Amino acid sequence: MKKIIMKTILAAGIAALAIPASAKTELQWWHAMGGRLGEVVDEIAKNYNASQSEYEIIPTYKGGYEDTMTAGIAAFRAKQQPHVLQIFDAGAATIINAPGAAIPVADLMKEHGKGFDSNDYIEGVRGFYADSAGKMIGMPFNSSTPLLYYNKDAFAAAGIANPPATWEEFEAMAPKLKAAGYTALAQSHSPWILSENFHSRHNIQLSTGNNGYDSTDVKILYNNDHMKMHWGKMKEWLDAGHYGFFGRAWGDNQDAFVQKKVAMWMGSSGSFGGLKKSTDFEFGTTFLPYWKSIIDEPKSTFIGGAALFAMSGKSDAEYKGVADFFAYMTNNENQVFWHKETGYVPITTAAYNMAKAEGYYDESPDAEIGILQLSQPGGEWTKGYRLGYYVQIRE
Repeated sequence: MKKIIMKTILAAGIAALAIPASAKTELQWWHAMGGRLGEVVDEIAKNYNASQSEYEIIPTYKGGYEDTMTAGIAAFRAKQQPHVLQIFDAGAATIINAPGAAIPVADLMKEHGKGFDSNDYIEGVRGFYADSAGKMIGMPFNSSTPLLYYNKDAFAAAGIANPPATWEEFEAMAPKLKAAGYTALAQSHSPWILSENFHSRHNIQLSTGNNGYDSTDVKILYNNDHMKMHWGKMKEWLDAGHYGFFGRAWGDNQDAFVQKKVAMWMGSSGSFGGLKKSTDFEFGTTFLPYWKSIIDEPKSTFIGGAALFAMSGKSDAEYKGVADFFAYMTNNENQVFWHKETGYVPITTAAYNMAKAEGYYDESPDAEIGILQLSQPGGEWTKGYRLGYYVQIRE
């Protein structure tokens, strides 16, 4: 009898050991951050998981932006969507305009007691992932803006003191850089930098329907006189050897800058961290040039990068975890960490002020340029755009 009782006790004890005291709720996060950016994402997830005992965020790399979006849409149709999906700027309209696809982050945070005020976010970030009424749908994550990077050694060799503020100034200095052995300029991602942000910088309407915020039945207005003039100039510069195009891939043109073939490169503020490690020369950053002949005072640029969307179809308990993770990820300390490690801009004014108070911009003033550009005065057409099928239109 004693043996039977002892066996029963041992069996019960083993069974109890097999059941976790409090199993964490798993939250799937699909993202498009590869390489070093993916390592930082993994570190953020690891730190979050260690900071509390209720939730386990599981980051999964799904390929580039387009691949991640395609995987997310397919999963949503199969009712197997992740809790959190990273969607890039051009794909935002697809998610925002799809009825019931995502839970608005403004509602999610308030419903789960995290508090949310869109005014806490820097101006360039605030409007892009919002609906036409201004309600934020996506949580900004890896936010960036296009900048002009310049090789200080190349400028010294050409006898040029400062980078161009205007395209008129660029035209004047390009021959000097060519004489010093450099192609003056290259750029990555023409649609983002030389189309979308050309419109924002000059406060030009991008499409009908309030840039797509008020309607899905819109016409893109690329074929305007200002765009024709600018692209005509680009052709002149290409023929004169003042502008170089090294391929469609982002890295093709960035590499030309790293390899000192070009003196200036227009790319993302999110490339800042990588360039610090890949270049063997001193470089600086500055705002995107503008045409003085079009506008006297340039406006802020559109935000780039991506946001995180809380996908629908999950339980309230799971959404509580998503809200908790979003609150953790966007606190000042984590925003400053992400900003320093990657070059992406902090998304809140408080995080920006923390980085400033720590003296980060005294040590690395170029890291502040993207934030300052996004903080420039906006205009009627600088909030952003909301265009369906824009991924395909860009291509």
